[in-house]
This record gives sequence, C-alpha cells and structure tokens, in this order.
Amino acid sequence: MSKPVKERKLRPVNLDLQTIRFPITAIASILHRVTGVIMFVAVGILLWLLSLSLSSPMGFMDANEIIDSFIVKFILWGILTALAYHIVVGIRHLMMDMGYFEELDTGALSAKVSFGITIVLAVLAGVLVW
Repeated sequence: MSKPVKERKLRPVNLDLQTIRFPITAIASILHRVTGVIMFVAVGILLWLLSLSLSSPMGFMDANEIIDSFIVKFILWGILTALAYHIVVGIRHLMMDMGYFEELDTGALSAKVSFGITIVLAVLAGVLVW
C-alpha cells in the first residue's frame, strides 16, 4: 500500500510591497507600534540628557548647549510627536476595547481623527521646542 502524495496548495504569493495596499486602520496600528519603539529608545536619550544636566552646574550648561542645536531640537520634536501619536492612538485602542469604533467605517474615521489630532499636537510640540 502506497502513501498518498501530499499536494501543495497553490496560493498567491505577493511579496512586492509597493502593490500591497494597507487600510488606514492597519497603518494606524502599525504606526502605534513604531512610536512605542521610538519612545523606548527615546527614554534612554532623555535619561542621559537628564543625568548630564543634574550632574553639576557645568553638566547643566553642557546639556543646555546640546539642546540648543537644531538637530537635537528636531529629535526632541520627533520624540514629542511620537509620544503624542502613541497616546492619541492608545486612547483610540482603549475605546475600541470598550466596543466603540469597531466597524470598518467608524474605525477608519477614528484613525483619520487620530491622525488629525496628532498633527495639531505636533505643531504645538514644534512651538514648544522652538
């Protein structure tokens, strides 16, 4: 008695990332995870800067000098923007856990509103940093 040959299922394989279209809800969820990673890395940067500023009066002057550069201000703005996005979309996820915005149309609308709120908060963060 011979064993039956296992057939391979022919499934479409699409590895071209430029042709994959993610819905806005998926983009919002992925960016929420990305901003979480950004904030995890940012904690180390901010703790180092705080430690430097609290080490001595000269350390405070050094930290102040570091923060005065454009690139560091841009990085701080990015960290604040990531924090704002993570909080806004985190609240959206909590509301979804409570049963709101679970349908496709309301979920897409809540993602768009989250993006809009984040843009406003990013502008406010820019005003705060500069």
